[in-house]
Amino acid sequence: MNINENKEAILKEIELKYDSINQKTETQLEGLLWSKPITYWDYIHTDALLNLQLQRTTLPDEMVFIMYHQVNELIFKMILWEMSQIGYSQNINVEFFTERLMRVSRYFDMLTTSFSIMEEGMDVDQYMKFRTTLTPASGFQSAQYRLIEFSSTDVINLIDYRFRSKIDVSNSYENAFQHLYWQAAGKDYQTGEKSYLLEEFEKKYKGVFLRHMEEYSSINIWQKFKQLPELDQKNPELVKAMRHFDYTVNITWVMQHLNVAIKYIDQSGKGDGEATGGSDWRKYMHPKYQRRIFFPELWSEEELVNWGVEK
Repeated sequence: MNINENKEAILKEIELKYDSINQKTETQLEGLLWSKPITYWDYIHTDALLNLQLQRTTLPDEMVFIMYHQVNELIFKMILWEMSQIGYSQNINVEFFTERLMRVSRYFDMLTTSFSIMEEGMDVDQYMKFRTTLTPASGFQSAQYRLIEFSSTDVINLIDYRFRSKIDVSNSYENAFQHLYWQAAGKDYQTGEKSYLLEEFEKKYKGVFLRHMEEYSSINIWQKFKQLPELDQKNPELVKAMRHFDYTVNITWVMQHLNVAIKYIDQSGKGDGEATGGSDWRKYMHPKYQRRIFFPELWSEEELVNWGVEK
């Protein structure tokens, strides 16, 4: 095909594209005359992105803290993007399922190893000073992380371990929501009263969470796995990917986060040992207490019993 023939073929494809939506091809082509060429900074919105870091203090390492968490939120968005592709894929096959799930796992692997940026990359004295200006905000309030959990597994597996056997999540998402494992971190364990941290979080996102819980009730990762033919559910590569994802999110990543918190909040000898949001962060974060397991049927009894126990 020569150059002219190639141009004609492309123009024909363009005409077919716009004919299909009842648009005039010549109008669209004329628009190209007035549009400016794309640049990297326009496409990525670099200027806007680099102006989202607003410090509350004059301490330099606060900028590290802000940017690190903003990067985390961008990675969470990438994870949710991949999970939606799994959830909404019709007649999903093992290859696509495994490949997309491993993408998600690689993102979490990156998040896990990136904790060294926080652990080794901030001055303890600076951190213990600027963190007081963050109260009562907390990483607990990452809505995207909650959406990742709802997109991963059935709601019953996110219920506080103490109530899991007593809750019928099919009756009411509202009732299930009130018994999610992270609710305990935002309540006074004696009175049951919700903290300001939790109240504001729910005020902002509760409606979003309830809708997402319902939306993903039949298309979360676990449900999509169970909808596969029985033979596909035994595919070793897919099972390996499922287990890797579960372990990485609920043990490896969580423990790295916990270890950083221990270094700054517990072992620094500074401050009162309390989280900025006021939660019992040790029990909230440690997997052996909350026993967050997305796919319990893919683990042996011994593995379940020793979930989160440090070796």
